[in-house]
Amino acid sequence: MHPNASPRRIEVTNQGSTMHPIAPSSAAAPARAGRWATALRRWVDTSAQVTDEEAARIDWLRAAPFIAMHLACAAVFWVGVSPVALWTAALLYAVRMFALTGFYHRYFSHRTFRASRAVQFAFALIGASCVQRGPLWWAAHHRRHHAHADTALDPHSPGVFGFVWSHVGWFLTRGAFRTELERVPDLAAYPELRWLDRYDTVVPVLLAAGLYGLGALLHAVAPGLGTSGGQMLVWGFFVSTVVLFHATVTINSLAHRFGRRRFDTRDDSRNNVWLALLTFGEGWHNNHHYFPGSARQGFRWWEIDLTWYGLCLLEQLGLVRDLKPVPAWVARKARY
Repeated sequence: MHPNASPRRIEVTNQGSTMHPIAPSSAAAPARAGRWATALRRWVDTSAQVTDEEAARIDWLRAAPFIAMHLACAAVFWVGVSPVALWTAALLYAVRMFALTGFYHRYFSHRTFRASRAVQFAFALIGASCVQRGPLWWAAHHRRHHAHADTALDPHSPGVFGFVWSHVGWFLTRGAFRTELERVPDLAAYPELRWLDRYDTVVPVLLAAGLYGLGALLHAVAPGLGTSGGQMLVWGFFVSTVVLFHATVTINSLAHRFGRRRFDTRDDSRNNVWLALLTFGEGWHNNHHYFPGSARQGFRWWEIDLTWYGLCLLEQLGLVRDLKPVPAWVARKARY
C-alpha cells in the first residue's frame, strides 16, 4: 500500500481468499435528510426549534421566504397599479402597524393597558399577518432588548453590531429563531397565543391568498376598477408588508442612532419625529426607554403618537381599559 493511501476495510469470505471492499457507511445521508426535514418543518411549525452551536449564523433556509418577499415587490412592473390596490396597501399598512405598535409592543411586551381575551386574540391575529413572527416571540425578544439595551446581550444594538445587523440580520439567525418562553410566562398561559406563535406562517399565507382571491373577484365583477388577483397580491401583501417591516425595524436601528435625547438612559435611544410619524409614535424612543411602562410614547402634547390616539379610541369604545399614563415625575426629569 502506498504510504499516503487511505486504508480500506476488507472482509475475507469463505470463497477462498477472495477479499471484498466494504462500502463506506451511508449513515450521513439520513442525518442530512433529517436536518433538512427539520429545517423545512420550521417554516410552518416553530416547535421544531433546535439548539445550534452556530447560533449567530444566518439560517438561509429560513431567510429564503424573507428574501423572496422582497424580490416579489418587483412584480409591480408586471401587474401594474390601480387606486384600489394602493388604498388596500395603505390600509393594511395602517391597520397592521397599529396592531404591532399598540398590541405586540405596548400590550404584549409592556402590559401598559388591559384588554379582554377576545380583543387580545383579535389584535394578535392581525399582528401575526405582519410576517414578524408570533406575539410570544415578538414580546420575548423585545423584553430581552429592554433588559440588555445596547449591550452585547441586546439582539439588535446598532452600536454593538452595526446598522445592517440591527436592521435585518439578527432575526434571521438560528439563535434568534427560538422563542424565549421564559421571558413571557404571562403570555404563554394562553393556548391560542401559543398556537399563533407556533404556526406563525399560517396567517400571512391566508392573508396573501385572500387578497389574491379578492382581486380576482373584483376583476370579474367590477373590471372598471382596473385591478386583478396578482395586483392585489403584490401591492396589498408584498409591498405593504415589506414597507411595514422596514418601518418597524428602523426603531431598532435608526432610533438608536439619530435624534435627540430628552432623558439620560443607559442605552443610546433617541427621539426622532420622522420615525414617529412613520411608525405611529414609536419614534419617541428615548421617551419610551426612560419610562416603558406608559401606553403613551409621545410625552408632550405636540409629539404625535397615533398609536396612543388609537388606544384612547378603543378605550372609549370599551375594547381596552386602564391605559397607563405618563407620571408627572417623568415630565419633571426631562431636559426639554
